[in-house]
Amino acid sequence: MRAIRIASGQGFWGDMLEAPVKQVEGGPVDYLVLDYLAEVTMSIMQKQRARDPKAGYARDFVPLLERILPTCIDRGIKIVANAGGVNPRGCAEAVAAVAQKLGIDVRIGIVAGDDIMSRLDEMLAEGLELANLDTGEPLASVRDRVQSANVYFGAWPIVDALRLGAQVVITGRCTDTGLTLAPMIYEFNWSEDDWDKLAAGTIAGHTIECGAQASGGNCQVDWESIPDLWNVGYPIVEAYEDGTFVITKHEGTGGRITSAIVKEQLVYEMGDPRSYITPDCIADFTTIQLEDLGNDRVRFWGIKGRPATDSYKVSISYQCGYKAIGTLVYAWPDAYKKAKSADKILRKRLEALGLRFEEILTEYVGVNACHGPLAGEPSPDLAEVQLRVGVRSGSKADVERFTKEIAPLILTGPPTVTGFAGGRPKVEEVVAYWPALIPKSKVSPQVELL
Repeated sequence: MRAIRIASGQGFWGDMLEAPVKQVEGGPVDYLVLDYLAEVTMSIMQKQRARDPKAGYARDFVPLLERILPTCIDRGIKIVANAGGVNPRGCAEAVAAVAQKLGIDVRIGIVAGDDIMSRLDEMLAEGLELANLDTGEPLASVRDRVQSANVYFGAWPIVDALRLGAQVVITGRCTDTGLTLAPMIYEFNWSEDDWDKLAAGTIAGHTIECGAQASGGNCQVDWESIPDLWNVGYPIVEAYEDGTFVITKHEGTGGRITSAIVKEQLVYEMGDPRSYITPDCIADFTTIQLEDLGNDRVRFWGIKGRPATDSYKVSISYQCGYKAIGTLVYAWPDAYKKAKSADKILRKRLEALGLRFEEILTEYVGVNACHGPLAGEPSPDLAEVQLRVGVRSGSKADVERFTKEIAPLILTGPPTVTGFAGGRPKVEEVVAYWPALIPKSKVSPQVELL
């Protein structure tokens, strides 16, 4: 049975720079998929584009293509990436300039149309509430603070770009799973209502969307025994026309792929295991059958799916006040007691100044910052404790004033401050997330070759 190999080269913007290079050069693959986008990333890119119309995409993608494009073209490896952010055309043009510099003729596909920021007022006027999925609140309540609004497209626009002959496909906001599902649809000519196969491809995409998290990175299962994480091999989907697939990695790389490790990735951001909803289908994770084949190979089969919904998810970000975080490190003896005392002193000073905050959050790193009350009482012999205090407020001035109250504790609070970590805190804008649904009939992907 015919198979294709789809390699994950990146799990997030900031992942290992060498990973996609090793995926391309380390063995046979047919596709390289790269995931750059998260919810807050879209807001950052929107701000970048507001300052510079040519910006708004993942700039790391361009020098990467300069390194790997010659090999990919030579070996017939197609690249699918959501590096376009809020400016897929700008990203595609930058890649085209690199290809021209290298003397390479490459067909670049663009998937756009997901950015509905400029259409929000029109949609609200038409009666679309774009209500928050968590609270039910209408978007109108925060409209004046919205910074970005992007529809999650699925695999089919990418398929259309591949059918146009694209060797590199650059998208804006699309589902992480769609990056991997699209090559399967294209290569195997799956139909739009073949729900079981679409669900299988979706789960394959979900399994490799976080890169090395499926091949031993960030793994709880015997993590100390996982070999050569310094040279971890990123996962590869070996996909078959019948919807079965194998998760593997290149030979000679570090890490490990087993069903136990893969299961950790499967439950990541899963939600209802019977109804994993994407624009392409609804996948039922409870139908997944797994088999360890040995030699870093895990086989998936038996996956069932159901028809897609008539809505797209919309990822909206909006400005929600300001925050700052300050830290001090206290040393033995009585490090924890000193840190707690410093927190009390700080809070009384903030209150005396009349500052108002929606929230003040204190963490004691080294004691209970990760596990909270489950951590229990610490040993009095702790060598050091980091006091970390964060504030959030709609008043930028109040947050700014807070930032000037951390350093004075060094000489006006408990003794043995050994570190003023990071210097004076910086005031940062809080970007909040607003998930909503929109009828598929209201938006259309724009697919073209550059």
